[in-house]
Amino acid sequence: MARLAAEQLSVRYGAQRIVSELNLAIPDGKITALVGANGSGKSTILKAMARLLKPDGGTVYLDGKSLLKMDSKEVAKQLAMLPQNPVSPDGLTVSELVSYGRFPYQRGLATSTREDQGMVHWALSVTGMLPFAARPIEQMSGGQRQRAWIAMALAQGTDILFLDEPTTFLDMAHQLEVLQLLDKLNREEGRTIVMVVHDLNHAAQYAHHVVAIRDGQAVYNGTPEEVITEEMLRQVFGILADVVIDQRTGVPLCIPYGLVDGSEESPA
Repeated sequence: MARLAAEQLSVRYGAQRIVSELNLAIPDGKITALVGANGSGKSTILKAMARLLKPDGGTVYLDGKSLLKMDSKEVAKQLAMLPQNPVSPDGLTVSELVSYGRFPYQRGLATSTREDQGMVHWALSVTGMLPFAARPIEQMSGGQRQRAWIAMALAQGTDILFLDEPTTFLDMAHQLEVLQLLDKLNREEGRTIVMVVHDLNHAAQYAHHVVAIRDGQAVYNGTPEEVITEEMLRQVFGILADVVIDQRTGVPLCIPYGLVDGSEESPA
């Protein structure tokens, strides 16, 4: 049984239902990628499973307990969430940002403990940000900033890490830098990682499990080889594409060539 699962999960924004009676189990110790067109409900599902949104119906379970019934600090010790485009106050150093990850373990106005300091040092080290610990966040490159935010999430000491489009607005080099870091955290630290991903080829290369979302429902769910198919791309994204096996990585490679507009013939 998966540690984290949604059962009959429904979420509304005002009068509009975005997610309806979703059942989804997150594989333990794996990287799961949520993919789908814009507005399909990917980020909403991620936020609801991270308890940032209150469901309209259904339940998210963590270790058999309803997430909504758990104490907030206890939840924060179990899972961490990195939203899209996080913003920090001007002048905040990398080390200060990462130290915020220790908030669930602190009481009142108590200063950080030796354990807190050790976790901050470890998070900075594992993300490669230790040399920049005293530097202001605004002086970091896009990839370095994202690694600093990931370090803050790691400092929470959680086994589960949620990331909402962690490579958005990064150039190709910095995208790979972040994805390789997440891959390392999964392999070496055993972290369960759930992330919303726009690039299907990134999902195929770095995720063990892929969930394709359409209209708030998981319409495809499985390994990259099972999910990233030409039929899925037509149904979920409305695109025509060839899917081949990448000879370098052995995973599916998506090559789009058109839109589903009544004509499904590949160009000569």
